[in-house]
Amino acid sequence: MTDRTDFAAAEAELNARGFTRMVFELDRIESLLDLLGSPQRAYPAIHLTGTNGKTSTARMIDSLLRAFGLHTGRYTSPHLETVRERISLDGEPVSEERFAAVYQEIKPLAELVDARSDEPLTYFDMTTALAFATFADAPVDIAVVEVGLGGAEDATNVIQAGVCVITPIGLDHTEWLGDTLQDIALAKAGIIHPGATVIAAAQEEEAARPLLERCAEVGATIAREGGEFGVLSRAVAVGGQVLKLQGLGGVYDDVFLPLHGAHQAQNAAVALAAVEAFLGAGARRQLDVEAVREGFAMASSPGRLERVRNAPTVLLDGAHNPHGMAATVTALQEEFAFSKLVALVGVLADKDASSLLELLEPVADVVVVTRNSSPRAMPTKELAALAAEIFGEERVEVAEEMPDAIELAVALAEEDVPGELSGVGVLVTGSVVTVADARRLFKR
Repeated sequence: MTDRTDFAAAEAELNARGFTRMVFELDRIESLLDLLGSPQRAYPAIHLTGTNGKTSTARMIDSLLRAFGLHTGRYTSPHLETVRERISLDGEPVSEERFAAVYQEIKPLAELVDARSDEPLTYFDMTTALAFATFADAPVDIAVVEVGLGGAEDATNVIQAGVCVITPIGLDHTEWLGDTLQDIALAKAGIIHPGATVIAAAQEEEAARPLLERCAEVGATIAREGGEFGVLSRAVAVGGQVLKLQGLGGVYDDVFLPLHGAHQAQNAAVALAAVEAFLGAGARRQLDVEAVREGFAMASSPGRLERVRNAPTVLLDGAHNPHGMAATVTALQEEFAFSKLVALVGVLADKDASSLLELLEPVADVVVVTRNSSPRAMPTKELAALAAEIFGEERVEVAEEMPDAIELAVALAEEDVPGELSGVGVLVTGSVVTVADARRLFKR
């Protein structure tokens, strides 16, 4: 019982730092890690940034590395159910006992840094330090680390990784990163350090240019999707898709990926190239194809077109910006072919809700708007007004609370459908918080 209490206390103290408070400076996290003995220097790392696909790609990289017998640490955000998900060892969230123990080691040093600083360490600073210390204690062979926001001034950028991954860059978090693709790419290019190998997904030219300039400036090597690696073919399969991938070291065929959508195939190609770069594969050396197949077959990505119910099918997808929603809609059209689809949508107030709804409109028969549990959630009335403009009032329903919204969405999906419900679906989307709220209810 003590472990549970210790973990709850640690979690409460972390939350008290302000879950959404952001301060983009590295001084405090560097000071804390110095006091801890620089745990981030105890292992090599693969560092990921981009707008969409970071967590899925990180999870695939982790899975591939474990298939090659390596002990992995993985740091991703946000979490769906528990903060422990952010810090994984060998693919599993860190235990409550270990989380609480490492927190107790860090706490007095964090208080020392807070006392010396104008601003206290943020929630994300603390979880980053917790992750790096946990990985050093384990110890891991390699850390797979996802940035929180941006790149250059993100707390994770203290690792100066030898392999950097840039997933597709789009417009998101414009209030912090800038309102052009060039500005956003400049911020994300900050994770590229001298001598690094950069694995870059296909980018729009405006985003690609700052990445190439940064590589030239610091002497980094870049491999680009469509040039050195990519998806050669993909076919829809039961529970996912079968891929043929061009890697840095050759062709990998008959790769089953238990995830849906062309965007996940792209993430798989990026993940494979990153692991090849880390393990030293290239023109003269290919990775073991069976191990690659095993790694991808073990991959999972909760909250990304995740099925949580059948008849009607209920899918959870955390798409929260136009680029992500476009990928989700394409996957729905290609791989699910619903005869009737109800979209349950809750978004944060700072997101481009109109664009998300416009992308959903051609595939959703009805939209149920609700409010998720975030203090930054867009009010239901405001979201309903936007939805009515795009869908028409007769195709919009409102439910203030998530349990009611789910019940309503499922009832609407089942309405006027004779016989089998196999072609009927509900998509819960618009925010990772919306998905997390719904996921808790379905698991219960």
